Amino acid sequence: MGYYVLKKSDTALSQKYWFVLKASNGETIATSEMYSSKQAAVNGIRSVQQNGTSTTLHDET
Repeated sequence: MGYYVLKKSDTALSQKYWFVLKASNGETIATSEMYSSKQAAVNGIRSVQQNGTSTTLHDET
């Protein structure tokens, strides 16, 4: 089962937090956008958890 890694930038950017979705083998599946607060990044994780169960593919190529 995959897992999320919450990260914080060491630079003085206004957008300091992001998360990475990892597969059970540790390989990165997805990287989020940057967030201004830790709570906003946690909310982003929750959103992916709730909305990421879709099997629908929208191919726009």
